[in-house]
Amino acid sequence: MAVSFGPGGNSESWGNKKFPDELPAYLKNLGLNGYEVECGRGVRISQAAYDRLPALAKENNILLTLHSPYFISLSGTNEETRIKSVDYIMEAMRAADALGAVKVVVHSGSCAKISREQAMEYAKDTISRALRQMKEEHIRAVFCPETMGKINQLGTLEEVTELCTLDESMLPCVDFGHLNARTLGGIASISDYEKILDHIENKLGFDRLSNMHVHFSKIEYTSGGEKRHLTFDDKQFGPEYEPLMELFAKKNLSASVICESAGTQAEDAALMKKCYESYT
Repeated sequence: MAVSFGPGGNSESWGNKKFPDELPAYLKNLGLNGYEVECGRGVRISQAAYDRLPALAKENNILLTLHSPYFISLSGTNEETRIKSVDYIMEAMRAADALGAVKVVVHSGSCAKISREQAMEYAKDTISRALRQMKEEHIRAVFCPETMGKINQLGTLEEVTELCTLDESMLPCVDFGHLNARTLGGIASISDYEKILDHIENKLGFDRLSNMHVHFSKIEYTSGGEKRHLTFDDKQFGPEYEPLMELFAKKNLSASVICESAGTQAEDAALMKKCYESYT
């Protein structure tokens, strides 16, 4: 299976198109075969999407993923908050299964008021509770903790791959824009990308590297890390996608790639796909 490409939510060019009915034609026009349902502000999905999106995606070979709510707190210091986060995770997981989405992205959490070690322990406990419930309910969607863009957030590459050791079903969501932002421009060459991919393979194995979920966008950053998402037209901030696409082709990976550019996510996803195909 080749790499899939799609937008996170709808580009500005989506306009007044009807969702989900016009999604297949829109993606096909751009040569795309992936789509991430955005539930960052809560799982608010129309009945029409539940009724029609699964069949539309299956018939048109669109790989669906889902982004869970931003307010999930894996590492919150209040246990009640973490238990509530399990409820939010399960709501997202059930929605993903109902839609036919195969992966669910979950923000890794914060460690602003506690040590990173304590934050990791809280996050592991929260994820373990969610995984137990997922197994009890026979959830098919895959839990994907995400690398984060702000330095005071949990979600370095090492932390995310460590969280993924909790269960072999888990896959990392590697946001290369976030990693570049939190390292203040640390992804500058193909060797920088290779080190990231090698770490994932060494920690989790080739199969999970190959099937990982990917977020990509150029991101403006300050001394604290991520500030805002940009478009591929930006020339000041990175990272550049071309070296990563070369490596994906060279390593014959099967990752799912979602572009999160600001307003041009579908168009920029198409640029990434065209670049990837130039190496295959």
